[in-house]
Order: sequence, then structure tokens, then C-alpha cells
Amino acid sequence: MRAARLIKMVLLLQSRPMMTAAELAAELEVSERTVTRDAQALSEAGIPVYADRGRAGGYRLVGGYRTRLTGLGRSEAEALFLSGLPGALREMGLQDAASAARLKVSAALLPSLRDASSSVAQRFHLDAPGWYQEPVTPELLPAVAEAVWGDLVVQARYAKRPDRAAERRLEPYGLVLKGGIWYVCARAEPGGFRVYRLDRFTAVTVTSAHFTRDETFDLPGFWASRAAEFARSILRTETELRISPTGVPGLLRVMDAAVTREALAAAGPPDAQGWVRITLPVESVEVALGQLLCLGPEVEVLAPEDLRSAVAEAARGLSRLYG
Repeated sequence: MRAARLIKMVLLLQSRPMMTAAELAAELEVSERTVTRDAQALSEAGIPVYADRGRAGGYRLVGGYRTRLTGLGRSEAEALFLSGLPGALREMGLQDAASAARLKVSAALLPSLRDASSSVAQRFHLDAPGWYQEPVTPELLPAVAEAVWGDLVVQARYAKRPDRAAERRLEPYGLVLKGGIWYVCARAEPGGFRVYRLDRFTAVTVTSAHFTRDETFDLPGFWASRAAEFARSILRTETELRISPTGVPGLLRVMDAAVTREALAAAGPPDAQGWVRITLPVESVEVALGQLLCLGPEVEVLAPEDLRSAVAEAARGLSRLYG
């Protein structure tokens, strides 16, 4: 266990100019005191780990030291081949580069591990688009991917609505594939970080100007935060519902799960039939109508009145249709 941790610590320091004790502790999932002991152990073993003291200090390897501890185990090799997303790489124009990289890695593996790529491909496959959706690759995706890789500024024309297009000067930090739709997280000039749907770009010019990447930018964290903000921002209408115990799982499926859980947690005790009364934000009366009709008789709309009337009219229509 400790030997694997020491190897990982050396590889981490080899990949970066310097790392603080806190950064190493987070990566290795140990305490900073353990990092200090491990650094001392590596130094005593002849690996030149140097500790810079002070507020701006940290640990680094001196003298251009490079470890030769590059052997991969079977599980590591399989995880490496599993990490690729063939469809996404193809859409970004990186399929040939990824294929060449896999061949080089395969050639460098021990003979007993060279079946790792085919072994993984037969066991795991990622199909990113949602059901009943025909995936469409944005025509401008390769150009944006090129800018992301090269930290290049792009001049783009973005149409949030078909009748409203605007010029944008963007520093593209990262790409996200969500539900079959590509998004780019970029810093706008002027302004801060924003999210843009790639299929709404009508023109993209990759410039020769490089931007200085903010090393503190966390793409997964930024995306998670913005996705949560967006999901809540569209919930502009409030409803009053009675929901049966049977209907609760269905409500979690058709509505925003996090918001629905909050509404259920804030609800009072169930009535004699086990039904609970909740206040739930929804996108609009029209959207909520379609969502709530999926639950049939397991939910009753109490308010607003126009949504209750719409559900009642739909129920009367079903009754007329089916007798």
C-alpha cells in the first residue's frame, strides 16, 4: 500500500513543477503529515525530493529527475483503454491521434497485457446520447476542439435564438458532452466564464492569439455548478400537489430530482391514505402538464388553478376516448 503511494507521489511530482503538501495530500488521500514522512522516505532512498519552505513553498524533484517506474498492471492497462470515448474523439477530429496513441501504448505493454484493449472493448461501451435521439455532431466542433487544446482565442458568432446572433471573442477552456449535446465552457471578453451550446455557433474563427489559462479553473466543478444553476433557473412556476406513496418514485423520475427531494423533505406528515402535500417549482404550466400526466391517478394538482384545470380537461379527454 505504502509502496504504491510512494510511486504515485514520485509520478505526481514528475508531472508538475511543484506541489504543495495540501495538494499532494488531496491527490494521495492522506494527511499532510504523511506526505512529509513519505517525502523524507523518498529522499533517504535516493530520489531527489526537495522541500521549499515558506508560504509559496512545496515539494519538487530536482535535477530533472525522471523515474523509470512506468510498468502497468492489468487493471491499470484496462482502465487506460476504458478511459477513451471513441465517439467523442471521432467528433472532435482526434480519432487518428487516439488510435496511434493506443497502438504505441499497446506496443509498450508486456506481452501478457497486450489484449487489454480488446478485452475492455468487448466488455464496456459508452453510448452518450439519450434514447430516441439522433445524435448530431456540430460542424464547428473540430475547430473549437483545436482551440481548446491549443489555448487559442476564437472569434465566434453565437445565435442564442435564430433571430438574434452576436459576435463573441472567447477563451475556450473545455468541452462537455451532455445527453448527446456538446457545450463549450469559455471565458468571454468582457465577462466571466459562461457555457455555450456548440450547435448554436454559426461561425468560428480560431485565431493565432494564445490566452493564459487560469490554472485554478476546475472544468468538472464549474460544469456541475452551472448545470445545477440552470436546472433551478428555469423553474419559475410554483405548484401545490398531493402525491401518493406509489407516485413518489415516478415524480422523482419526471421532475428535477434534487428539487423534488427538497420539496418532499419539507412536506408535512402524510394523511390517512399516505398521501403527502408538497410545494414544487416547475418550469411552466405547459411543461408540468405533460410531466404530471405521466403519473396518472397518483398525483392531484391543487394549484395553480390553470394547471389543475388543464389536468382535469386532459382526464376528461382520456375518459371520452376510452369510455
